[in-house]
Order: sequence, then C-alpha cells, then structure tokens
Amino acid sequence: MEKKIFVTQPSLPPLKEFVKSLEKIWDNKWLTNNGKFHQELEKKLSDYLGVKYISLFSNGTLALITALQTLRITGEVITTPYSFVATTHALHWNGIKPVFCDIEAKTMNINAEKIEALITPKTTAILPVHVYGNPCDVKKIEEIADIYGLKVIYDAAHAFNVKLEDESILNFGDLSILSFHATKVFNTIEGGAIISPDAKTKKRIDFLKNFGFADETTVIAPGINAKMNEVQSAFGLLQLKYVDEQIKKRQEVAYHYRKNLENINGLNFLEDLENIKHNYAYFPIFIDYKKYGKSRDEVYEILKKENINGRRYFYPLISNFPTYKGLPSANKSNLPIANKIAQEVICLPMYADLEKNIIEKIAKILKNN
Repeated sequence: MEKKIFVTQPSLPPLKEFVKSLEKIWDNKWLTNNGKFHQELEKKLSDYLGVKYISLFSNGTLALITALQTLRITGEVITTPYSFVATTHALHWNGIKPVFCDIEAKTMNINAEKIEALITPKTTAILPVHVYGNPCDVKKIEEIADIYGLKVIYDAAHAFNVKLEDESILNFGDLSILSFHATKVFNTIEGGAIISPDAKTKKRIDFLKNFGFADETTVIAPGINAKMNEVQSAFGLLQLKYVDEQIKKRQEVAYHYRKNLENINGLNFLEDLENIKHNYAYFPIFIDYKKYGKSRDEVYEILKKENINGRRYFYPLISNFPTYKGLPSANKSNLPIANKIAQEVICLPMYADLEKNIIEKIAKILKNN
C-alpha cells in the first residue's frame, strides 16, 4: 500500500541523544516545576530568538489564556476570524467578547486599516495572528493601539524565528505567544511560550502559570497549571540544535513547490515578503474556481485519493463556527475576504524531509486536473 503523505511530519532529534536526556532527568529525579532542562531551554531560546524574556508553557493555548490574564484584558478584543480556533477560544475562556476584523488578501493577516472602525468604549486590546508566519502590519497596529490606549497580544504560533528587518517579530506588541506543538517548525512535542518585555511581566506570567503561587504559602492570583515539564524541555533543547538546518530544508521545499507550480492558471501561492526572514512553516495554495475549473474541495478530494492529505487551513472560519457565528461581527458581509480565502485554501505537505519526487507528484496531479 502506498504511504500517505500528510501536511506535517514532526522533526525529531536523534533517538540516542534523547535517551541520554531522559537518563539525566531520571538521575535528577526532577520531572517538572522549573527544573534544570526547563531553565536551560528558557535561556537558550531567549538568546536564539533575540528576545528579552520567555516563559515556557505546556501548550500554546494555555499560554494565550494566561497572556490575557497577565494584562488583565476584559470587555472586547479585536481579532481575526482566519486562524486556528484556539485564538478565539482563549478570549472566550477569559469571558472576553471577540470582535472579528476582515483580513488582507495578500498576507491573510488582519487588515490593520479596518481595525479602527471596530473600536468601541469596551475595546481593551487587539489580538492579531501572524498567519503562516507572515508578519502583520505591526507598525500600523502599534499606531492604532497607542492612539486608543489598547494592549496588543500577538498570536505568533506560526512565527518562530521570523524577523522583520532583522528584528524578531516576537518583540512587537505587549506580548507574543508561541506554539511548540509537534506540527510546528520548532516543537517540544506539546508546548508554548509567552514573550514578554520586562522582568516584572515575566514574574507575573510565571506566577500565573503555576497556580498563582508567589512563594510556598502565598497565592497572588487565581492562576492555572500550565508548566512545561522536563521531558518537553529536554526535547526542545535537542530540537534547537537542529532547527536552523530544518528551516533551510523547508526553504528548499518551498522553492521546489514554487518552481513546479508556477504558471498553473487559477492556482496561487504566497511569495516571500520583502525584508522578512521567513521560517517556511506552511505552504498554502489558493484555488480560484473560475480560472482553475475545479473547486478547492474537489482538489482536496483528488489529492486525498492519491494519498496526499492536504489541510484546509483555515476552514471553516472561526466566525462561522456555531459558538461564534451569532456575534454581529461574524456576519459574512463584514468578512468578505476572509470568507473567500477560507473557501480557496489548501495547505500542501510541508516539512524538512519532504522528498522532491513527492513535490513533483503533487504538481503533476494539480496540473492534470
């Protein structure tokens, strides 16, 4: 039976190295609660990413929930409907009303030009997403936030080591959230992090992710249990040794995709933006039904029959899920670009060890159908 090709394939460190790390954890008898591997990973990630402070979490969703608690966000938050549902779920879990803003057709990021019209007296923050690792219009968003006194939290789940004009994209906004899920460029099996600008904010984050404990007998806030354990941390330290090599290979995969898919009428893909250091987290294509002659869902099924399992990422829109579609801002007339893109997108398989012949096979299927 021909093997199935999926969108992502986790990058794994050499097994022998991981076993050695597990032996050290076993000898230390320190499995969680800010252990040695955890402390080392925070330091090395901070240096590698070029950020001041990083707090590790057991997953990215808990990191996002905690970030909102850290900045005491309430009321309404302007965000994008074009993201993984965890972005908006984090607002819901904090009792915050999401207000959906349409996206840009070029980057699929929140359209900064449309944010200001959505601000009300209840608006306290903006929660944009760096979709597929492409940076948002951070300068325009910062300008709006400054004028209206709003906080900005970036969902940077896709944006590990992405840079804008040689500056880490994680240093923009009040906080940035990373995901280290197994599908990401850098992973700790499950995991996540909050990037913060100062020691005081990091201290509050670290209290909140550990039940709110400030010391053995003092609880300063109703925190949560979101700590990264030593096994995840050790895995991450090994991943960090190989991540530059993995990103370089991903860049080559993206190059071969573009070379093989160019000039197919009705099929579009994202080009690298200028002045950006990309991480090649995903390779989305967009099917224009009128020009291509088949719908996105038809193409999805054709690929699936050939054991190529693409992902309609992001579809459905968050704003079209039952939990959120009743919100006034979720009305399709308010989100024309997001709804259009959600009907066109397929993320093709993208990982460091994707063979060139698989890319050529995918391109052939797309050309012949």
